[in-house]
Amino acid sequence: MDDARAQAEVAGNGIKLLAPHPVSAPVADDLARGAVNATHMVEQSGDVTSTFEAVGAELEVNETSVPEAAGQVEPEQGNSWPVLDAAAYHGLVGEVTHLISPHTEADDAAILFQTLAAFGIALGRRPYYQVEGDRHHGNLFLAIVGVTGKGRKGTSWGRVQQLFKTADPALADRIDSGLSSGEGLISAVRDGSDEAEAVADKRLLILESELASALKVMRREGNTLSPVVRNAWDTGNLRILTKNNPVRATDAHIGVIGHITKNELLRYLNESEFTNGLANRFLYVCARRSKALPFGGSLDEEALALFGRDLCRVLSTASTFERLTMSPEACEVWGEIYGELSDAKPGLFGSVIARSEAQVMRLALLYALLDTSHTIERPHLEAALACWDYCETSARYIFGTSLGDPVADTILDALKKAEGGLTRTKISGLFRGHAKSTDIERSIVTLKDANLAFSELKRTVGRPTEVWYARQP
Repeated sequence: MDDARAQAEVAGNGIKLLAPHPVSAPVADDLARGAVNATHMVEQSGDVTSTFEAVGAELEVNETSVPEAAGQVEPEQGNSWPVLDAAAYHGLVGEVTHLISPHTEADDAAILFQTLAAFGIALGRRPYYQVEGDRHHGNLFLAIVGVTGKGRKGTSWGRVQQLFKTADPALADRIDSGLSSGEGLISAVRDGSDEAEAVADKRLLILESELASALKVMRREGNTLSPVVRNAWDTGNLRILTKNNPVRATDAHIGVIGHITKNELLRYLNESEFTNGLANRFLYVCARRSKALPFGGSLDEEALALFGRDLCRVLSTASTFERLTMSPEACEVWGEIYGELSDAKPGLFGSVIARSEAQVMRLALLYALLDTSHTIERPHLEAALACWDYCETSARYIFGTSLGDPVADTILDALKKAEGGLTRTKISGLFRGHAKSTDIERSIVTLKDANLAFSELKRTVGRPTEVWYARQP
């Protein structure tokens, strides 16, 4: 295959499609079935993606197949795009996703996860699952992450919002945006005080179409947003002590849905948010355009309304539940998977998935409540694990093997490129005197402890030489 131009035969008229970037086999097959004369359009526009849309082919454009044409970034080698397992489509949330999916360019995963998140807030704070002294409720924090700004992240919320207008009309008044300060967030769910009346409905779904803006705000010195958001996930009891006007909220039930691109996330989620735990309170959901629908979809609005009414009945029952338990069958699965879930992982990836057990429990809780079950059964836990697998793979795709340590990351990158390995002298030479020897030594130990690098002693004329290599995945 030519690096500059890929050729795909179009059946029916013998026309050959000339594309400026490699085209995947599924794309070529779809063009062949359509027998569309796209040659002239591609050569004129130079844009494969726009041509596909113009001829009306409903194609899934694979980012790794046409990275430049789609304006997308290649993932780190070995980090594949996540796939949502069929188990995640369990129950009502799966039925809703299947109904919407053919009629939208949005990603199935974005539809499903946002439906779960909205349901979790609509439920309120009464239902919970207890782990030791901690109560886990149904409030989720989601980061819907597109590789580019064209991942149809915003589109994915539109139909979910429509669904909940039928399921819980009052929820519309409890959806807000504009995270800018801890005080502002507390005020939206505040207790009563001499200065202001209490907010009666403590449910709040924060919808941030530009999550990057909130992350930038958190970087400002003295901003109180990050600790308040963390407490909102943990307990719902929020408080900021100020001299003149202390604000507080108790039993707040707050969820977050934020849309962001991969590059923005990596740019604005700074080191402190990895270490203080904000990052691992979010579920990361990779989303991309699922298909091209130049004329839109033809969703049966009445069918969606019927699902909305079903969901309304579920909410009226499930929102009255309190403590849920786990069935023996689910306990057996949990016992088998718990060790793997709780194992520490290295790097930024390990930091953002460090609350895996708690996240899975919250997801399982929501699946059980969607079935109006007082017990988390095996299918609920399996659905939650399928969701978590998608989020974990998304996190690996986004953060890769980066350790969040510039010195260690530089060494690891050099080791990956050095076929014959690197001696300590060559490793030190990477920094040209701009890194302390103690930092270099610490980074080498970090890579070894994370099982990302190993050393061998090689015989020489004099003393043996220690050579370091990157461990292959």
